[in-house]
Amino acid sequence: MKEVKRFLALDLGAESGRAALGELDDHKLKLADIHRFPTGGSRITGTLYWDALRLFDECKIGISKAVTAHGGDISGIGIDTWGVDFGLLGRGDQLLGNPRHYRDHANDGMLEKAFAIVPPERIFNRTGIQFMQINTLYQLLSMKLNQSPLLEQAETLLFMPDLLQFWMTGVKSSEFSIASTGQVVDPSAHTWALDIIEEMHLPSKIFTHIHDAGNRVGVLLPDISSECGCGKIPVIAAGEHDTASAVAAVPSISPDYAYISSGTWSLMGIETQAPVISDQTRNANFTNEGGVCGTIRLLKNIMGLWLVQECRRSFARKGDNYSYGELTQLAELSIPFGPIINPDDSSFLSPENMTLAIAKYCTQTGQTTPVSVGSIIRCCLESLALRYRWTLEKLEEFRGSRIERIHIVGGGSQNTLLCQLAADATRREVVAGPVEATAIGNILMQAIGTGVLGSLAEARLLVRDSFPLLTYHPCSEASRWEEAYSSFLKLIE
Repeated sequence: MKEVKRFLALDLGAESGRAALGELDDHKLKLADIHRFPTGGSRITGTLYWDALRLFDECKIGISKAVTAHGGDISGIGIDTWGVDFGLLGRGDQLLGNPRHYRDHANDGMLEKAFAIVPPERIFNRTGIQFMQINTLYQLLSMKLNQSPLLEQAETLLFMPDLLQFWMTGVKSSEFSIASTGQVVDPSAHTWALDIIEEMHLPSKIFTHIHDAGNRVGVLLPDISSECGCGKIPVIAAGEHDTASAVAAVPSISPDYAYISSGTWSLMGIETQAPVISDQTRNANFTNEGGVCGTIRLLKNIMGLWLVQECRRSFARKGDNYSYGELTQLAELSIPFGPIINPDDSSFLSPENMTLAIAKYCTQTGQTTPVSVGSIIRCCLESLALRYRWTLEKLEEFRGSRIERIHIVGGGSQNTLLCQLAADATRREVVAGPVEATAIGNILMQAIGTGVLGSLAEARLLVRDSFPLLTYHPCSEASRWEEAYSSFLKLIE
């Protein structure tokens, strides 16, 4: 790199979004927030939607602010979002309704109905993706069984980042990592699993071209350039699934590690060169999602800090408005090794009141119900740490060797208590950071795609040299964690 290069990451998570500008020179990557905004869903007449048009406007605001700050000296724009959700385009490429949110209850019961059509073994052997009712495959099946007129009118399906990119560039395509989340892709061939789609009696014509991260998608359309006050800035495919971008930013110098992309979800896994599709991975309900630079992300989707986010919302309804930092402090002061939950129990996917859902779960499993704010949050965090240990053991079983280190990236890496609990529960060193891993990984893939960086290894060294990292070592009594883990295993049997 002989000169400073600037790339804009439009990074949309399930709770919030941001436009972040990355500046790369010979030695460092600097990241600056340009614009932040809530993403969130809107419930209308009982259905939970994403407001796609508002999110697109927020993206344009981010571009405009970046252009104003740097005079249009931007080498590329990339978009990443959460997985599985999509918009449908009809005749004339018109959006057919608001995209539904993956937590909408229309997906309830769809796994069983899908398995009555195609056996789960066949679905997994073709797609390698873990079974979750939120997956695109089951969202589409829900629309089919409910005779949605939108599905009948649809000509194109675009995942959320693909939809936003289409509105920016006029190009309809799907990037591999985001497409793979839906359980509609063959991860070995990088093609749609059309046989599964058609056996479900779903329209195969709506799926478009799949390309890899780092590819140039197009340039900003003239009306977007005019509105944002810039020229024809290239739009480059990041790892469009936010976890793919986050994993690209893992600052590891050794292959003997697992990652946790920690935010609303905790996505814990390892990188592999090919899908690991076996009875063992299927029975453990692991997933093989597309990565960047020819990799596969063998991982487990864990409920994550959604538990804490929803508890915070429950407290706020009672008039108690805690910051996340305050909740962590209260949890630190609470007595350890209280009641525990299975974070991935279906009762926690979309409850009306998370604290009541936790209380009900504890009662049903014969445990004392946590009452104080701190004890409820500590219950969530200790339970996540125990889930991490279970997941780590499975990953070691699949790869056939010990994993020495866990990298936690993303917003959850700021939760010092969770990071320490993860180290204590797994008896492994935990390296936390960078916080803005998804935006950083988005920028790195743009830089690789344009030749500014030569490889993923080079990009990760740049991250290591550019952002602060914190290391946590196991420090609490191992025997107490063994007792807690034994109890946790009984819960998830």
